[in-house]
Amino acid sequence: MTASGTRPAASGTSAANARQFPPGFLWGAATASYQIEGAAAEDGRTPSIWDTFSHTPGKVFGGHTGDVAADHYHRFRDDVRLMADLGLGAYRFSVSWSRVQPTGRGPAVERGLDFYRALTDELLAHGIEPFATLYHWDLPQDLEDAGGWPARDTADRFGEYARIVGDALGDRVQMWTTLNEPWCSAFLGYGSGVHAPGRTDPVAALRAAHHLNLAHGRAAEALRSVLPARAQLSVTLNLHHVRARSESPADLDAARRVDAVGNRVFTGPLLDGAYPRDLVADTRRLTDWSFVRDGDLAAIGRHPLDGLGLNYYTPTLVSAGAAPDGPRNDGHGAGGHSPWPGADDVTFHQPPGERTAMGWSVDPTGLYDLLARVSRERPGLPLLITENGAAYEDAVGPDGTVDDPERIAYLHGHLDAVLKAISNGADVRGYFLWSLMDNFEWAHGYGKRFGAVYVDYDTQMRIPKSSAHWYAGVVRAGRLPAPPTTA
Repeated sequence: MTASGTRPAASGTSAANARQFPPGFLWGAATASYQIEGAAAEDGRTPSIWDTFSHTPGKVFGGHTGDVAADHYHRFRDDVRLMADLGLGAYRFSVSWSRVQPTGRGPAVERGLDFYRALTDELLAHGIEPFATLYHWDLPQDLEDAGGWPARDTADRFGEYARIVGDALGDRVQMWTTLNEPWCSAFLGYGSGVHAPGRTDPVAALRAAHHLNLAHGRAAEALRSVLPARAQLSVTLNLHHVRARSESPADLDAARRVDAVGNRVFTGPLLDGAYPRDLVADTRRLTDWSFVRDGDLAAIGRHPLDGLGLNYYTPTLVSAGAAPDGPRNDGHGAGGHSPWPGADDVTFHQPPGERTAMGWSVDPTGLYDLLARVSRERPGLPLLITENGAAYEDAVGPDGTVDDPERIAYLHGHLDAVLKAISNGADVRGYFLWSLMDNFEWAHGYGKRFGAVYVDYDTQMRIPKSSAHWYAGVVRAGRLPAPPTTA
């Protein structure tokens, strides 16, 4: 899905070129509007669900909010120069819906659009390809008050918003993503309640998932009506690489159920034109799925994807049976509300071995296996790694630098997995590091740092970490160096 459309080297790449990425491979970094922009009440912007959620006591670590975040709204020109210094070829950003269309309805606020016009102009002036994501979780609060994603009308409003942004930026932006990680929007926002808007209703979560799928279809229709023919459309999914803890029939069925509500609830309608029958059966005790109306599935898939974005951080290990005591990364909220309707009795396990500051297992084989699966099941569909990265306990040293060897090792392992997948025939067109800079990490506030660039939130000083310099070297060479040595 790169501008050049270059396909990866075929299986059997010579040993001399085995560490080289294909010509035209897209190298970038990614961010999200609420996590970095700040300026929460400037130039006509109104609250999103994340403004409301973060200002609700007890919802976000430390009572942190995105009111200022990394102040990217005022510092974007310096940030773009920083991207250029790192040699990035692409920048994946998201548009704040409530900055552009404060109530989610009606005409745009031109001052909001002007920010994104200026950002994309600055990117292009530095030779950086802008990659726009229309939605990264920050629904206008007015639309949530009217029902949010469980309400069908929100999908229609999203189509209108997509047309506004496409019309404003279509002469500048060639690469478009409709939704980022709709699983999180639906199931963490409306199922477990650990993300905004904090609701805990499994049926609302399933309805939200369908209306997010429908919103993609509405947005694709709108974008195709206003964008040049060369524009490329995608959606980004955080597909869970699900592993059963054993080969027992019960554990394998647990993995199947998680795969259904974690993955195929989106890939089914988006790519196959239908919801999986097993998902519908698994959730029949909750809903009859009457919220799926005649014509919806055709609308969702009417405009084929030019590529699929994949976000990967860690694999998912599951088994059948009651959950043991101890930490788990299954998205359960306070009170045990599950984000897994139809699989809410599945046990999620922490794999052994190294973990990030998020408590997530470091396992690049999961990324390889995920790419292999998607390539096998969706031949001919170009893929992009639209997010991959890790949080660690970064700190500024006495010499003013930030050394993060753990992140370098994490990135090396996962880029190596991408190379292996490409060498075995996966059509992976690019890689976006998450994240360009430290930012507001949702319910974790400013307590977790994913950035390649350190942000001092008191002074807003940016300090490229050692991983940023390492990644810049990979980008410029288009080649993966030898594995980093450990002391």
